[in-house]
Amino acid sequence: GVRELIVVAQDTTYYGLDLYGKVRLAELLRRLNDVEGLEWIRVLYAYPIHFTDELIDTLAQTPKIVPYLDLPLQHINDRILKRMQRRVNRAETEELLSRLRRAIPNLALRTTFIVGFPGETEAEFEELCNFVQAAHFERVGVFPYSPEPGTPAMRLPDHLPEEVKHQRRDRLMEIQQEIAFAWAREQVGKELEVLVDGPDPEMPGYVLARSYADAPDIDCVVRLKSKGLHAGDLVRARITGADGYDLVARALCVR
Repeated sequence: GVRELIVVAQDTTYYGLDLYGKVRLAELLRRLNDVEGLEWIRVLYAYPIHFTDELIDTLAQTPKIVPYLDLPLQHINDRILKRMQRRVNRAETEELLSRLRRAIPNLALRTTFIVGFPGETEAEFEELCNFVQAAHFERVGVFPYSPEPGTPAMRLPDHLPEEVKHQRRDRLMEIQQEIAFAWAREQVGKELEVLVDGPDPEMPGYVLARSYADAPDIDCVVRLKSKGLHAGDLVRARITGADGYDLVARALCVR
């Protein structure tokens, strides 16, 4: 009875290297596409390092894979990325984003950033802010750096005050909020397929659903006005309003 399958790992694009000696996420996704009963396949936590042309083509051309991708970037400044031990730089990241946008129409990109990493300067943080403003990610999470015992970052010099880290988190989220609210407003009037999760506990007569752009628990919801809908229903819906990050819709038909 499962309608949506979420493929997630510590690094999803790494899949296959430990088992077969080469990345095989693309092959795995194509085989999952053949599983009867599945309607949506969603890929989360796909780091940029192991992306291949085959994987991009698979994401773009496999019918059940929704046009959504969680691509944790963490930062964009080259010096900070190196301190984080990320193996991509800004130029490679921007090239990958461009390839994904060209290949996958209506792609909803989710990413996460860490602000206040040890040694992050105000100029490097500003570079990140400008990047987020220009990239127009549909979904973004921002986290202040948190020391974890035993990690290499703990041994780095120039740890920042908690106040600075939280101020930077709030500022970057303010930038992203404008982008996300604008994206939500742009959906008004469109017809989208949504997946019902269950009754809306806050609004009687409504159910909570999600569009292709919404992973459960971490992204937004679609509040859907209709009777007789149940968890697991796939519904064609017309978006009638935007409420901040979330959407409001009216059911047209159930598939």
